[in-house]
This record gives sequence, structure tokens and C-alpha cells, in this order.
Amino acid sequence: MSEHLIFELSSAGRKGFSLPELDVPEQPLDDILPAEVRRRRPPNLPEVSEPTVVRHYTRLSQLNHSIDTGFYPLGSCTMKYNPKIHEVAASLPGFRSIHPEQPESTVHGALQLMWELQELLKSITGMDSVSLQPAAGAHGELTGLLMIKAFHRASGRHPSTVIAPDSAHGTNPASATAAGYRLVSVPSDERGRVDVEALRRLVNEDTAALMLTNPNTLGLFEDRIQEMASIVHEAGGLLYYDGANLNAVMGVVRPGDMGFDVVHLNLHKTFTTPHGGGGPGSGPVAVTSLLEPYLPVPVVRRREQAFFLDYDRPRSIGKMRSFYGNFGMFVRAYTYIRSLGGEGLAQVSRDAVLNSNYVRTRLNDVYEEPYAGPTMHEFVLSGRRQAARGVHTRDIAKRLMDYGFHPPTVYFPLIVEEALMIEPTETESIDTLDAFVSAMREIAQEAESDPDLVRSAPHVTPVGRVDEARAARQPDLRWRPPGQDHDEAPGAATPGDAPEGV
Repeated sequence: MSEHLIFELSSAGRKGFSLPELDVPEQPLDDILPAEVRRRRPPNLPEVSEPTVVRHYTRLSQLNHSIDTGFYPLGSCTMKYNPKIHEVAASLPGFRSIHPEQPESTVHGALQLMWELQELLKSITGMDSVSLQPAAGAHGELTGLLMIKAFHRASGRHPSTVIAPDSAHGTNPASATAAGYRLVSVPSDERGRVDVEALRRLVNEDTAALMLTNPNTLGLFEDRIQEMASIVHEAGGLLYYDGANLNAVMGVVRPGDMGFDVVHLNLHKTFTTPHGGGGPGSGPVAVTSLLEPYLPVPVVRRREQAFFLDYDRPRSIGKMRSFYGNFGMFVRAYTYIRSLGGEGLAQVSRDAVLNSNYVRTRLNDVYEEPYAGPTMHEFVLSGRRQAARGVHTRDIAKRLMDYGFHPPTVYFPLIVEEALMIEPTETESIDTLDAFVSAMREIAQEAESDPDLVRSAPHVTPVGRVDEARAARQPDLRWRPPGQDHDEAPGAATPGDAPEGV
């Protein structure tokens, strides 16, 4: 299961390429690059053959955990299977080969797909208009909050606070701060839902918006959502829907019908487009007619049978990213929605809720359940019982890797001590769920009978237990030749020199 570094596979003189003889006049390097920007010595790059490179990275890929190789029970991340028909659709030459700088007259098919996807997302969310531009969920949050700010300014108001629950995703306070607001936290009640009376006391004329995900991060549906919407709207504020948990309700309940004014959607969660490892993400924003004038430019419009990008939007908040968005993700999400249809999307939500409650009820006798179910698409358990024996949630997550499963989300939401946040999704079979339950129950037993085994996990992965705090605070990514102490401080680089091993 181990693999050498590419530098350790290097041998002087080996190559993975061959270039033809130079067939143009040679030009001195001095004429191309000034001396002050040139390296003083060649970069320290590995010298390897093509088969070595291919085998090295293939072996590395085999060490990765992916949705194609195993179960990802990550709560609030909806890591569900990405159907391969989506890849076929996205790789069609007419979609794959277009360029964002092409004239609109040459990409009507792409514009039609984006327009139809907007219409589908409007129907799913109960909103009036959609922008596909935001690059990911948090980017969608920022986009929505900037539209809210523009709306308030146009109304002659300048509220300075945004309210979010104490169980909110971390991107909510981050996005609010980035948009120039001060975050106010509203506590949860004894049922794990927003304390509506506390919210009533917090909302005032300085409230710009309330940010919520429904169901919330505990997997519980906010059953007083319409009452909360009335409280915020009566004070002049707006309601923002964090769409990370839409996988529980799509096709069943619409955020627009709950009273929300703006919604961001994660195509890379709810609509099965690939995500993880830094992208590609896609976070469309849907709004009511109240906020439609402020959508980012351009917006895809339809005029009779023609489709075009509308830049003539004087009240728009402007562009939020280059070009229009991750088009390949639009194709995949469009394929998913059209493949399933309305009833199919509703069945996805019902199956996600069923799987969640199946796993929850098979584990809540060995792990504490801080808030009573039933839950929606995800649920939160607590490792407090195991922590009393010196085995913490982090240890349980590490041990789960020895059983071949990716760990669930841990230590979130923050309102649950020793939290284990689990989302089975609808795409997993009962066999996979049973195997996961069996592993979790076995680990609970190990925590009692052999706690040191769990505390020292993982045991069979390529890399064992690491000092996570040190790794985060003192990352050391430099390669050193075999025999050199990795604790040695690297020497200072001379200006213009190639950093060794980088």
C-alpha cells in the first residue's frame, strides 16, 4: 500500500518525452528573458520514464478514497454517487469543445441548456429567477448576501447584522462577514431547532437577513419556519436559504413556499455533479422577484426561440466570477434532473431520509443521540459515552478507516459534544449501510474492550496516525534526498535560485 515519492524514483538521464529537431532559428535566451527573472540553476525536477510516471500516479490514485471506490457518509456534504451517464453527456463534442469566448450565435445549444436548467431550478426551489454564475456554495452565499445588501440600499435602509443559528454551517458567518455584516447567533432550543422566542428578541430594524438551512445541520426540519419568516419579514429583513441540505426535501418541499427570498444550490451536492478535492463546484442562486434586478450579470434570457446573455442590468451587483460558471457541471445537473423528473427527485429525497433513519436507529443504542429523531437526510450522534473511556470521536473516525470506510463529519455541529454527523444519501444499498453499521458497532465494542486499539488507529492505511495540530501549524512539504533528516530546517534560498525539491 506504500508508494515512493516521484523524486525517489528519479534516475539521472531518464526521460518521458522526445522532441523533434529545432526547425526555426535559435534565439538567445537573453533576448527572451531578462537575467533578473531567470533561474541561476535548473529546477530540481525528477527524471523518470513515461511508464514510471503513469504507474506512479495510477498507484497514487488507487490509494485515494473516492465515491467510485467506497462509502462517503459525510454529513452536510451529500457525497453521493455521480452517475456515469452524466460524464457521457458532458463529454459530447458540442459541449466539450466550445470556448467561453465564442460568439453567442455559435453556442445557442449551450445557452438553451443553461436557460432550461434555470427554469428547472426555479421550479424545484419555488423561486422566480436564477443565476448559474456562482462557483460554489459559499460563493453562492456571498452572491445572495450582496444582493440582499443591494436591495436594502435601494430601499434606503442600511442594516448591519445577519442572524444565523448556533448550529449553522461555518460558511454562513464567513459569508456574512465577507459581505460586510456583523453576525448574530441565535441559539437552538431543547429540540435542536431554532429557538423562535430568542429569534423574536434578536430581530430588529438592524436585521438584514436570517440565514438558515432546512433541515438544519442536525438533520431536523425547522417546523416553525413560516413563523420565523414572518418575524424577519415584518422587521424588514430577508430570509436566506443555505441549500446544502436540499437533498432531503427536493421535489417535496420548496424553499420559496417556506418564505425564503434567496436560495443557493450546490449542484456538486444535491444534483450529483462531482465535488471534493477543491472542485469543480457550482452554486447557482435562485431569488424571488424582489431580488431579481440584482442578479449578477450576465443572465441567460430567451427572446422568442433565441437565447442570449443579458448584460443590460443597471441594478445588478455585477460579475461574481470570470465568464459564466462551470458549464460542465450544468450539463451534469441538467442530465440528472431530466433523467429523474419531478417524481424521481422526490423519491431521491424520500430514500435519503429512509436511509438516514435506518442507520440512525441501528446505532443510537451504542452511541448517544443528543436530539430525538426521526431525522431527515442526516443525523448527529455523540461519542460522549466512548469519550468517558478515553476514546474520542476523532479516534472513532480514524478507526473506521481500518474498516474501509471514509469517516463521517466529526466535531460538527459545535453544539454537540463529540459529534458524529452522518449522511448515508440515497445512492447506497442496504448492504453498504449494514456493513457501515456493523463497523461502527464493532468500534463501539472495541472502545470498551481495547481502547488503545482505537486510540492508535488507523493501522492499515498508507499513513498512520499523524500529529494533526503540528501538521496544520507547521506544514513541511519539501522533499529531501534519502538520508537527510526531515526535521532539519531547510537552508535559505538564494534569490533567483530554484527552491530545492519544489
